[in-house]
Amino acid sequence: MTREPEFDASPKISDEVRKTTCYMCACRCGIDVHMKDGQVRYIDGNRDHPVNRGVLCAKGSSGIRQHTSPARLRAPLRRIGPRGSGEFAEIGWDEALDLAVSWLKPLRDTDPSKLAFFTGRDQSQSFTSYWAQSFGTPNYAAHGGFCSVNMAAAGIYTIGGAFWEFGQPDWERTKMFVLFGVAEDHDSNPIKMGISKLKARGAKVIGVNPIRTGYNAVADDWYGITPGTDGLLILSLVHCLMKAGRIDLDYLARWTNAPCLVDEDPASDTHGLLLRDAAGKELVIDRRTGKPVAFDAPGVRPDLSATWRRAGVTHRPVLHLMAERYLSDAYAPEAVAERCGLPAERIRTLAAELARTAFDEAITIDRPWTDFRGERHETMVGRPVAMHAMRGISAHSNGFQTARALHLLQMLLGTIETPGGFRMKPPYPKPASVHPRPHGKAVPGQPLDGPHLGYVQGPDDLLYRDDGTPARIDKGFTWDNPMSAHGLMHMVIPNAHAGDPYRIDTLFLYMANMAWNSSMGTRRVIDMLTDTDAAGDYVIPRIIYSDAYSSEMVAYADLILPDTTYLERHDCISLLDRPICEADAAADAIRWPVVEPERPGHAGVRGFQSVLLDLGARLGLPGFVTAEGGPKYRDYADYMVNHERKPGIGPLMGWRGADGTKTGRGAPNPDQLQRYIDNGGFCVTHIPDEALFYKPWNQAYQDWAVGIGLYDAPQPYLFSILSEPMRRFQMAAEGKGRRQPPDHMRDRVRLAMDPLPTWYPAFEDAATDHTAFPLHALTQRPMAMYHSWGSQNAWLRQIHGSNPLYLPTAVWLAQGFRDGDWARVTSPHGEITVPVAHHAALNPETVWTWNAIGKRRGAWALSPDAPEATKGFLLNHLIHELLPERGDGHRWANADPVTGQAAWFDLRVRVERVPAPANADPDLPPLRSAVQPAPHAPARTARA
Repeated sequence: MTREPEFDASPKISDEVRKTTCYMCACRCGIDVHMKDGQVRYIDGNRDHPVNRGVLCAKGSSGIRQHTSPARLRAPLRRIGPRGSGEFAEIGWDEALDLAVSWLKPLRDTDPSKLAFFTGRDQSQSFTSYWAQSFGTPNYAAHGGFCSVNMAAAGIYTIGGAFWEFGQPDWERTKMFVLFGVAEDHDSNPIKMGISKLKARGAKVIGVNPIRTGYNAVADDWYGITPGTDGLLILSLVHCLMKAGRIDLDYLARWTNAPCLVDEDPASDTHGLLLRDAAGKELVIDRRTGKPVAFDAPGVRPDLSATWRRAGVTHRPVLHLMAERYLSDAYAPEAVAERCGLPAERIRTLAAELARTAFDEAITIDRPWTDFRGERHETMVGRPVAMHAMRGISAHSNGFQTARALHLLQMLLGTIETPGGFRMKPPYPKPASVHPRPHGKAVPGQPLDGPHLGYVQGPDDLLYRDDGTPARIDKGFTWDNPMSAHGLMHMVIPNAHAGDPYRIDTLFLYMANMAWNSSMGTRRVIDMLTDTDAAGDYVIPRIIYSDAYSSEMVAYADLILPDTTYLERHDCISLLDRPICEADAAADAIRWPVVEPERPGHAGVRGFQSVLLDLGARLGLPGFVTAEGGPKYRDYADYMVNHERKPGIGPLMGWRGADGTKTGRGAPNPDQLQRYIDNGGFCVTHIPDEALFYKPWNQAYQDWAVGIGLYDAPQPYLFSILSEPMRRFQMAAEGKGRRQPPDHMRDRVRLAMDPLPTWYPAFEDAATDHTAFPLHALTQRPMAMYHSWGSQNAWLRQIHGSNPLYLPTAVWLAQGFRDGDWARVTSPHGEITVPVAHHAALNPETVWTWNAIGKRRGAWALSPDAPEATKGFLLNHLIHELLPERGDGHRWANADPVTGQAAWFDLRVRVERVPAPANADPDLPPLRSAVQPAPHAPARTARA
């Protein structure tokens, strides 16, 4: 008998495991980094980590190839040739920082607004914003303005939290999960784990997305909606539910402003706002007495039907205004079906399924709790419908109102912060009114007078200079986009180039590939970066850039400050910023140098946050120097431990106090980082059982949140179906108040700032000739790649080396396309020539492709004939940051008029079959790489 040879199926691959936090997407999963002989050998998931429980995706596993990438920068670089030439001189760190100080110090001393500091997918924004505030420039923001600010801002203004990083479905209890506009890159491991739980117990998953891939591909039902009409579909569902009486009236009365009385006196200065008592609290009619009383009065039972007549005017609750609007036949399924691309019966079926699951399959938890009015409840009632949404509904010029409409739908069903529904994660929920308001007053030699970003409450919070011009280079917090809570990163270069509203001197970018996939109109932005004036000087005089890799943006900077990889530095995933919390617990995490950064033969690289600390000390910025003028912090690790935003509150919540026994509040602990490392790189503190649900109104949760430092005092609030901040802007457009919009913007403000969730056609869609451009064009990020730098990863490239444009069946057949064919794709702003492929599970009026796969030749240390450069492409070439001319002398922003969110997904195109070219077009001239290209493997020789 022949025996199989014996071998070790599980050889020892490491002599040490170091636990840290992944950075291959924004999930921030826990990872085990296996070390052998001091080198990284393998990465897998940390089974004890609260985010991923050991699950790791292709991105996380391939982190080793990110760490060893040949595209890594090796030393600071100073440009010696023209921008775009790739001609740099390698310099030392002291020379690099001295050069940066020589540019930045004169700006701080004379006009700090001449510096524009913007960061990309940076996960230390509380720190980078702190640096910019200390410098004194009003011009700071991160990438949210062209990613998903509509989701975040609409959520904060409506329910005090939002999807993804601010909340999550109740995976353990929900019986129906509905995704709107979610691609597979966001929150990928938690969603995959969650869907697997739902599938295992027979819960229903529904996808609403023009494209059926990823999560939508495993959904039990798929609604292939027409892009930009999600809000119309949602309000049609609202119509159906209200008409059938299938709404949670008790939930609306107790926890939302549906019962709050609206001032309906047209002559009043507060017409359309909520009526308030002398203490400023919203008024409701108490069912027991029939009289108006503050919404939070002990024992009050808000009445949804009662009205109040005062001085000859009848004032009604918000619910009455909702009924007037949403019961209109304009929202009936038959009225919206054609526009949404869905049969009316499908819309009615979805509404019925939502109602049946929420009300007929309600769940009850026997767990007493006390609300903010002092009323004790013996049980927690759950409506087991959970929803999740992301960029697919956000990146439209009607995305803010669409996101608000989705939260309205959840409120009608009573599914927010109840068992089985959508649950918020600490440090949320928080009412919009307790967030900082934005600040923009630049004073020479002084820090900014407050945080750059925040949540405006009305026109008085807008940021204008004394001469009436915008305070910010991106025109954030102006009538153009009043509630731009994340700024408008995509508008910085166009505005700086145009000198509108003013000129800047230095553009300082971190991890923001603005010369390629992070700009609207890539070729045009490259021209702006290289444009010179009549004297031959660059229109944007100086550009400082920090990145870990030789991206396309590197070639257009004047000074490069090379960052480390995520395995070589300290990072802080903080409650002050974007923590790793779950709905059941507050949690934060760190990264730490599992290996030291080494670039033999070169000056080396430094973590960007430590570089900012060094720059802050050299510039003498407050908060960065001691009373004697020396550096306050040794490096970012020192800052993470010893910085306090206010007494007892620092970047990390765990192991605080002199003995490390405090959580949330406590003095700095010198052993804090080691305690995190010993615990696997994270800290978790669980919410008490009686505080797990109804968080905005649950007294136990409010007290717990105060105890760990999330709040300074309890702050219960009502969800805002009617948004008073939006109504204040609308009132200004109607001619009320001291600050009003320009006449040419009044109609736009009145439309966009509707205080009740509404829908209007996306601007570019409405302004484009549908006959000439009959198709919508979208991008999605693939599950295997998140950051643009993921697609230069040697392992991930094998999954997505190129990206065809996917065509629906009707378009494919009408033009006789075959496998391997190419097409010319034309928009009102440009054209590209690209490979195509057939996709049957696709909205018939939509084409799409993967985002950020295409690379420019010479970047990322890729071979010039790499498929990413020859067959990969960007739709960005077809997009413009401005809408087409309207003939009125104004070029409107291609953005949501509320937040300034870049409207990437409003693009319309036509597609024509063409002979296959040698390469995708545009095929820009190759860049000269700042690093040596990756070595080619030797050719294999055939065996004799």
